Amino acid sequence: MPCPYDRFAAFDSMLPFKLVYHKGYDLNLGEHVFPSQKFHLIAQALVREGVAAQEDFLTPDAAADEDILRVHTAEWVHKLKTGTLSASEIMKLEIPYSREAVEACWLAAGGSILAGQSALRDGFGCNLGGGFHHAYPGHGEGFCAVHDVAVAIRRLQKDAAIRKVIVVDTDVHHGNGTAAIFADDDSVFTLSIHQENNYPAYKPPSDVDLEMADRVDDDEYLGALIPAVQAALDEFQPEILFYVGGADPFCEDQLGGLSLTKNGLRTRDRKVFEEARRRGIPVATTLAGGYARRIDDTIRIHVNTIVAACEVALAFPSVSAAGQK
Repeated sequence: MPCPYDRFAAFDSMLPFKLVYHKGYDLNLGEHVFPSQKFHLIAQALVREGVAAQEDFLTPDAAADEDILRVHTAEWVHKLKTGTLSASEIMKLEIPYSREAVEACWLAAGGSILAGQSALRDGFGCNLGGGFHHAYPGHGEGFCAVHDVAVAIRRLQKDAAIRKVIVVDTDVHHGNGTAAIFADDDSVFTLSIHQENNYPAYKPPSDVDLEMADRVDDDEYLGALIPAVQAALDEFQPEILFYVGGADPFCEDQLGGLSLTKNGLRTRDRKVFEEARRRGIPVATTLAGGYARRIDDTIRIHVNTIVAACEVALAFPSVSAAGQK
């Protein structure tokens, strides 16, 4: 079988888009079901396997407080920056509070802003962190303190770089923070495909919610997702797609209950990217959950998202929507 990365040689070892990464993405959680060390392991794997070279990486700045406050309340931002969360707020967040964790959240938000800007320029932009879709304006939930994707969307809208946005969320858990933040916003279309019988208990409605039964396999999952993405893109006609790429629909995930394979997840990514690319819609990707028993499986699934983006970028050469204006 030929190496799947052979075709990258035409770009002199450079990807046709940029990867956004900062060593500070690690939340330093220690022994925790959320393997926050995965961020640097993904970056290392991409270089080691020849998918990316050092010049393919961009280093983000932390998001400005002004940008965070476009989504989050001043009270929540103050609590995060001063470490004055209540015991119940920390319990709901489900990760220990630390200065490193807060800095990582600000960096992830800056990374998603940069990935969005890169996508508008290059057609794709990939943040190797982020996807913290459970964060609400005034509190955090489920390992998510700051909603980096919402922050990025609001910054791009503020800059008048885009107006209409679609968020396609493929984490095994419903994107409750995303749905709540954009509930009354006609400029942002939210689509979440997730396991119905899983966290969170309360799922505010997205524009489209695809609720998967327990142990759904590749075929059933893709049979629901791809037609829904096609319809949403055709009807809403967004100027950018933010993709929240969960590794946790994987059949061996500790916090998931679906039965997707690695090949199925890679097909998921590629097909969503193809639908956007055919329509000239830039794609900004972020990571999301991934809690496989073997961390190598989680790393492989996330790496495959980048590989799928590259395959689609090469198979469907096109200028970005921003370049067409």
